[in-house]
Amino acid sequence: MYERIVQNITRHVQLTEDEINRFTSVIRTKQVRRKQYLLQAGDVMRYECFVTEGCLRSFYVDDNGQERTLTFAFEDWWTGDMYSFLSGNPSRFDVEALEDSTLLMIERQALEKLYDEIPQLNRHFRILLERAYVAMQNRIFESMSMTAEERYRAFQVRYPQFEQRLSLKHIASYLGITPESLSRIRSNRK
Repeated sequence: MYERIVQNITRHVQLTEDEINRFTSVIRTKQVRRKQYLLQAGDVMRYECFVTEGCLRSFYVDDNGQERTLTFAFEDWWTGDMYSFLSGNPSRFDVEALEDSTLLMIERQALEKLYDEIPQLNRHFRILLERAYVAMQNRIFESMSMTAEERYRAFQVRYPQFEQRLSLKHIASYLGITPESLSRIRSNRK
């Protein structure tokens, strides 16, 4: 049950068997059905969540009522609202399951305690935050400097295994374009 999350961590740091057992002892499992929300805007994110099965997306609804997808989270990815999780402030985002999903969740207080008990976990999560920051910078740069077609091509290159699992509407929302524009881009590429 915890094999995937342990493999995720041990890609970056080594843990003893006792440390792995201590870490897994604080994990909660949660099943989220397709179209069910893990988090709604206005609620506080109390858990760091690891996806063992399924797909989720983080998004917000703009002033015009349009959904704007910020991130997707597939198997072996972490998800949630880091701002809300770290600050304790209400989330500005919704996190919705796009597929039936299984999550492993760690409460903030338990994770903080584990950082003190198992310093390697602190290092692991620092590495994840560094990578997330770089990915976010790249995403901002791409959205400001690339055409819609270039953004779509970059998405295909970066996530070729996921395009078939996502709706046209969600991919378009992630790219910052309309589904109709994405349809035109896709048909022009054939």
